[in-house]
Parts: sequence; C-alpha cells; structure tokens
Amino acid sequence: MNSAAVTRTSPHRALLNALGLTNEEMERPLIGIVSSKNDIVPGHMNLDKIVDAVKLGVAMAGGTPLVFPAIAVCDGLAMGHQGMKYSLVTRELIADSTEAMTLAHAFDALVMVPNCDKNVPGLLMAAARLNIPTIFVSGGPMLAGKVDGHKISFSNVSEAVAEFQAGKITKEKLLEYENKGCPTCGSCSGMYTANSMNCLTEVLGMGLKGNGTIPAVYSARIQLAKHAGMQIMELLKKNIRPKDIMTKEAFENALTLDMALGCSTNSMLHLPAIAHECGIELNLDIANDISDKTPNLCHLAPAGHNFIEELDEAGGIYAVMNELNKLGLVNTDLLTCSGKTVGENISGCVNKNSEIIRPVENPYSKTGGIAVLKGNLAPDSCVVKRSAVAPEMLKHQGPARVFDCEEDAMEAINSGKIVPGDVVVIRYEGPKGGPGMREMLNPTSAIMGRGLGESVALITDGRFSGATRGAAIGHVSPEAAVGGNIALIEEGDMIQIDIMANTINFAISDTELEKRRAVWKPRKPRITSGYLARYAALVTSGNRGAILEYN
Repeated sequence: MNSAAVTRTSPHRALLNALGLTNEEMERPLIGIVSSKNDIVPGHMNLDKIVDAVKLGVAMAGGTPLVFPAIAVCDGLAMGHQGMKYSLVTRELIADSTEAMTLAHAFDALVMVPNCDKNVPGLLMAAARLNIPTIFVSGGPMLAGKVDGHKISFSNVSEAVAEFQAGKITKEKLLEYENKGCPTCGSCSGMYTANSMNCLTEVLGMGLKGNGTIPAVYSARIQLAKHAGMQIMELLKKNIRPKDIMTKEAFENALTLDMALGCSTNSMLHLPAIAHECGIELNLDIANDISDKTPNLCHLAPAGHNFIEELDEAGGIYAVMNELNKLGLVNTDLLTCSGKTVGENISGCVNKNSEIIRPVENPYSKTGGIAVLKGNLAPDSCVVKRSAVAPEMLKHQGPARVFDCEEDAMEAINSGKIVPGDVVVIRYEGPKGGPGMREMLNPTSAIMGRGLGESVALITDGRFSGATRGAAIGHVSPEAAVGGNIALIEEGDMIQIDIMANTINFAISDTELEKRRAVWKPRKPRITSGYLARYAALVTSGNRGAILEYN
C-alpha cells in the first residue's frame, strides 16, 4: 500500500499517534477524503455532513478516513466584480493542491467531496493525474424556489434585477425573488455548470447513481455518501483507478449526455481539461458530430421550467442514458466506480416522466443542446447553449456593438444603448486577456430582463454562465489578447450567426482583415503581479480548456 511510506517507521507513527490514530487504524488503508466544505458557498455549507457520512462508510468497510480540504469559489458571489477573474483559475489550484496533499501523505485512495463549478472539474483533473482509486460524491443540488406558484432559481433573481431597473416589476417583487430564489443549501437548482459537471461525473463513471441529481437536503444524499465511502474500499481492493474508468469512450459518453441534457457551455472547457490529464486529447470538433445524432431530451432551467430535483424524480441520469441507449448512442461496456459496467448500471432505470425526460421518439430537438460554431470570427471555435436560444435567434444578423470589458457592456445595456438587432461583442475577457476568463451572467440577464433576449445576441472570448439563456456565444478562440479575429471587429461590422449551420462570421473581406491585423497591437496586461498574472503567462494561447502548460 502507498500508506506504508508513512506508517512503517517510528517517526512517522509518532506523528500519526499525535492525531489519535490507533495501531489498528494505522494498519488499515489510509483513505484521503477531500472536503470542499466552507461557510461562504451555498453549495458547500452542507459538505461537513456528506464528509461525516463518507468517513462512516470508509470505516465500516475497513479503511481509515482522513480529511483534508479543497478550496471552492461561488461563481454567483464572484459575479460582476474582480472576484470572477479568480473563478476559473481556482480549478488549477484545486488540482495542484490536491495532488500535493495526496502524494505528500501517501494516501492509498481518495473520496472527492465537491459540489460547485470549478471544484468538480478541478478534483476530476487531480483524480486523473494521481490515478489512485478514487470515487466522487457531490453535495447535491439546491431545491428550486417559488414565486407566484412558479418555481424559480438563481438566474431568475438576476433577470429580476434588470426587470426592476426597466420598471417592469416593483421593488417589493424584486425582494420576493431575492428572498425566495435560493431556499436551501446546495448547488444552484438548474442545469448550470455545477450540476452539469456533477451529472457528467456520474456519466463518466466516477460517481454512483444519483450523484448528479439527489437534492442536497434529502437523506438519500447522506446514504449515497456512506455507499461511496464503502465503495472506495472495493475499488482499492480491485485496484480500479480513474484512468481505467475515464477512457476516450467515457468522454464520448459524457459529450453525448451533455447534448441530451443541455448542459452548461462551461462543460466544453472542463471536459477537454479533464481528458488532457487522462492523456486524452478531446477535440471539440467531434462535438457537432455527436450533437448531430443526439436528441436533446431535457429542457432544465435556464432552458426550460424544470429543475434538477424533477430530473431526479424522473429517474435521473441513468434514465436519460437508458433512453439514449435505445438509439445505441451510449457505450455500455465501460467500467465504472460501481465496479459494474455502464450497461449493468443503467439496466432497468426507466423514464418515469416523459415531460421531464422526453422519449427519443419525441425530443425537444433531434440535435443536441450545445453547438460549436466556427467562422472568421472564431477560426478555432466558440460555443453556444443551443437549447436555451429562442428559435428566432438561431439565425441572426446585426451590427456589432464592441466593448473591451464586461463593465462597459453593462453600462451600455443598462442605459438603453443596446437596441433590437444588435450583436454585443465583449472581448479581452479570455484566459490571458481577462485574465481569468470571466463568466458573464450579468450582461445576459440584463438583456433578458429588458426583453431583448429574442432580438440581441452576445459574443465573447470570455465565458457565459450555465445560468445564461439567450443567444449567448462564448469561449471565442483564439481570444483577442493573442490577436484572434475577435480583436479586429470594429463598431458596426455586420455579424452573421447561423447556429443550425454551426457558423459565425463578420462581413469583412480577407484584404480588409489583413489590413486590420497589420495595425493591431497587443494590449498591456490588466494585471501584472500575483497568481492571475502567473496564470495568464502559463495558459495556452487559445481557450480550449484553458489548460496550463507548466513546462
């Protein structure tokens, strides 16, 4: 066992004695439990209870559980100020610090207890990098709020702010949204980034059934945590490791479910980064191929009016996988953390509500919920949550309104300077240019709240929140800071978007494009010291996964 390195000598055992460990505990496998519990993130405030349940499960199965922490940022609290520059970059901090703690203390296996946006992919990256037996159990989704008899979530609160500013609702109604939008602990209740990644963890085979959908406040979540604690001992006994589970085919399954569920566009950043740590280069060019044959079966908030709790009641992720398996779209032979194959896991998991999980014979659309676009505006790629776009905006042409930061765009939107037909372009917000690739729920919420969601598009080399709806196209690559074509757009240039054709262009001749490129000059970095400056220096020039290159 790895842990023999810290249990076999007297000096090491003296330190373990200081922890209160008994000889019997030192003779058992040492299981690291990575706890993302903190008191500032609503999705993480309950993780102490999950961790306690995991510890009990590990101990019941003959292991010695030892907890160490991982950080997590709440994207909602970080939104709209400099804090958002630190959100994506924490993914690398989480992966790096977990690697350091695990190897420094010679753990035999790990149980990861994450919940929110960058915390989940960061720990998946660490799991792949370390490649010792590992299982995940998340903290679970928040229950939806309710206003006027309708379920709501965090994104509705953001849109209510714009509605109030536009005089569409009263201050009292805004306060009602504020007080009722986030009623319990847990990751925000729609198919936003946190829940997307928790669901995809289940699809990848790294979490047990229900990992992505059992609500945070349900007792079944505690039971799941106990089972995860017990199951890690089986994985250790059988020496089943993350790279045995997270294979190329497993990532293809994840992309397929991504399309069926209509997950956050941020999954298109995280899946390549996780695959990279597995030694797999996940080319997003295959995303449209998968989307073309994968029906979109779920319209969860913000794309629709259903929430994760209802997906759980309808049968959860396994029911969606079983539905897709009718078309032969799921690789069922793959090993999972249950010790069983995908096929064995999903067998008998029926769709209990055809309104929440559409049958493959009656999908919301015959193609997937996410689209990757290319064209002279985004020569490498950009991403849109197609399932959350109004039908009339799937094809759009309009003049560019160009802004070099989110704050300037927000001022224009809130002051009424953006009008129907416009295409808002927010640039220099990528991994290098931001730095940190901010997530922009505020501009999209302002657009929706002002009633422009069916007439105005937004494009950025930054990111859009999983809570975003509307024609919000993000992750434009190459980004402006490295001279991507988005840097060459001028005010009034005609932008042409065709989501169904997977194209995005601006109407400019090759000759004019080269003239603009000849006079373009890089901007001075916004931040020149500290972690963000180091991140910007290390991140690859594009933004596919915003992967750091340490060498």
